[in-house]
Amino acid sequence: MDMKHGMIMRQPASRWQDALPCGNGTYGALVYGSIYNDTILLNHEALFWKSQKPELSDVSHHLPEFRRLLMEGKYRKGMRFFADRIAENYTGYERVDPYQPAFDLKIHMPVKEAFRKYRRSLDFETGEAVTTWHEDGKRYEKRLFVSRSDDVVVMAITSPDQAKINCELALFPHDVREIAGEGEVTDSSGSKLPFRCKVELQGHLISLTGTYEDGNEFGGMARVAVTGGELKQNGLRLLVSNADEVVILVKLFANEPGAAAIDRIREDIGGIDADYPELLRRHAAVHSELFNRVRLKLVDHAEIAGRVSNEELLMGSYDGDVSLELVQKMVEYGRYLLISSSRPGGLPANLQGIWNGDYNPAWAADFHNDENIQMNYWAALPGNLPETVLPFFDYYESMLDDFRTNAKLVYRCRGILVPICQTTHGLIYKDGQWVSWIGGAGWLAQLFYDYWLYTKDREFLQNRAVPFLREVAEFYEDFLIDGEDGQLMFIPSQSPENQPAIAEPSRSVINAAMDIAIAKEVLTNLSDACELFQMDSDRVQKWKTMASRLPAYSVNEEGAAKEWIHKDLPDNYHHRHQSHIYPVFPGYEVTEESNPAIFKAMAEAVEKRLVIGLSSQSGWSFAHMANIYARLGQGNRAQDCLELLCRSCVGPNLFTYHNDWRNQGVTMAMWGTGAEPPFQIDANFGITSAVIEMLVFSAPGMIKLLPALPDKWKKGSVSGLLCRGGIRLSIEWCMDEKRVDAIFTSVKEMRLELKLPFVPNHIHTDGIIVPSHNGDPYRTIHVLADRPLKIEVR
Repeated sequence: MDMKHGMIMRQPASRWQDALPCGNGTYGALVYGSIYNDTILLNHEALFWKSQKPELSDVSHHLPEFRRLLMEGKYRKGMRFFADRIAENYTGYERVDPYQPAFDLKIHMPVKEAFRKYRRSLDFETGEAVTTWHEDGKRYEKRLFVSRSDDVVVMAITSPDQAKINCELALFPHDVREIAGEGEVTDSSGSKLPFRCKVELQGHLISLTGTYEDGNEFGGMARVAVTGGELKQNGLRLLVSNADEVVILVKLFANEPGAAAIDRIREDIGGIDADYPELLRRHAAVHSELFNRVRLKLVDHAEIAGRVSNEELLMGSYDGDVSLELVQKMVEYGRYLLISSSRPGGLPANLQGIWNGDYNPAWAADFHNDENIQMNYWAALPGNLPETVLPFFDYYESMLDDFRTNAKLVYRCRGILVPICQTTHGLIYKDGQWVSWIGGAGWLAQLFYDYWLYTKDREFLQNRAVPFLREVAEFYEDFLIDGEDGQLMFIPSQSPENQPAIAEPSRSVINAAMDIAIAKEVLTNLSDACELFQMDSDRVQKWKTMASRLPAYSVNEEGAAKEWIHKDLPDNYHHRHQSHIYPVFPGYEVTEESNPAIFKAMAEAVEKRLVIGLSSQSGWSFAHMANIYARLGQGNRAQDCLELLCRSCVGPNLFTYHNDWRNQGVTMAMWGTGAEPPFQIDANFGITSAVIEMLVFSAPGMIKLLPALPDKWKKGSVSGLLCRGGIRLSIEWCMDEKRVDAIFTSVKEMRLELKLPFVPNHIHTDGIIVPSHNGDPYRTIHVLADRPLKIEVR
């Protein structure tokens, strides 16, 4: 296989979860890769099974009683009291609208003899999935990509050995084997699907339209172009006979009238020349530019992608040898998946990115606001993909009115209150136990401000980041109350998704450390931004005063940072969430330089969490732990987390799962030991983030090179990473030779504190580098705007 970055597999998928993912951020395609009866599952990013938008009534007058119960230590009673008030004043549907599969492209090809040399592959650099095999002495190929340049799914069926192509093509609702053309449909298990379906053929075109009970429609059209041979209709299928090549173009639609959409697609798709190589060339030029911005090399033989199959790499991990080849591939795969599922002008990547084959997916394949959506984008900015973050901003800004409604009707506050999870709207839902999670908006705001730090885009900071941060700050202005000690109090407060070790535990408590950290971050970032633009001077002083009155982080009697900064709320180590470590990661307020005592206590708190053992971990928690260990400078521990994740929660196509999908006991056994764990893409992205964190730490004014390099990573290189401050960074290292070379390119002139991975004997640079007040191994460097600064450390 002629590819440098990608994967190959030795067998086809029998489930959608094992198919090869392609996407352009709007459309997703999952390629099963079977020879005889093949399936291409298609997704549209905006296709949700919508329900009636709920109506919330004002429950804020019950807040004083809620707070009184919490202050009296009646935490569970208080949580239930307020949750019941929300439930009895809630009108409308109670579920989060689930993300839906669109339809399948079915391909039936007759078989002459048993196959030989079967492979399927996915090229990360071009986004092309290829299935190839030999039959009757001839080689056959099925190729597919989802075009970013022409916004169309493109597939070709060919034979490099000039064998004739014979096949049948059809569009069916997903998981449906046969349909009558129009009307109700049931899936392969006999369950009625939530929509009616119509399939029509007209010449070389097949269209499918689905209609939900509320009249919302979705669907798409396939155009089949044949070179040589014959194309004719066979019922609801198109029959291709003795063709030299078959090219299939597919477009999808969602949330618009079907008849008009089909007419529009017919015209659009008819104007595309069915030239597969040319369409791939145009697409790959856009896709590969994004992918190739960052290059990671942990192994000498970087062309492993074309020679070693996933099966071989994963079997090695099961034997205890998680190879550098697999780690490197997982990093590249995470970047590929983000490019393919998050595109400017669309929606952000959901819990499954853009790929789904379930009508009732786990957690509705929603946008979870207390960890998962954030993890999806941890690697986007340092991974030099800032445009993939734009859908995140667009989506949450579009929900501001709903967020304001939540704040007003639940807590009688200005500003915004973000629910624990959402899809088609941003209103809280009936399960009121989550309403005490008030940190969601602030955690989302972190990415708004980080976009400014990484890109130095002043217009974005002023017109988008500051307004969002201001909305969060206004909520805090009205929500926080004065405590007897003069400090501000968060009441209610929640440390997702843990609860203290008390007799009647409750998620609704007082002064969660995470809430404090998020509020401090928001108020500090907003104040700094407004001072930069010399605006809101009176409010800046208020925000600074509020930040100074927030409770200080506290340490328990065991030397661990406390999860709740309130009396009578003892720590509960038996939980996989590490919300109270927020000041270390994903924040950067607490470092070994800025606050060594609390940094040490945070590290101790992480160690205390190891009491839960493997049976309480999950795929995303291993990824989160790897990122935390990277920030703590513990590279071998970070690598251990990645290895456990690869051994337990990585499927054949390298998709990550919420928990151990083989029931081997390496993670929590959710839904019972016989249940099938769900695919959940956040850990795919979290792996990429963790490896980047192991290679570089950046904060305004500081960069650490190789801060958490595992012993196994003796040499390697990475290029194109972005750092806070608007800096592009490349590093090459060989630890056996005590050698590190780095190149810094900044968008503006600045002084930087630099921490080296070891105390150097010699440093050569073409710029200015001087000793640091922090001592060895720190240095202070001077970087000029747009002039690369090279540093050689020996």
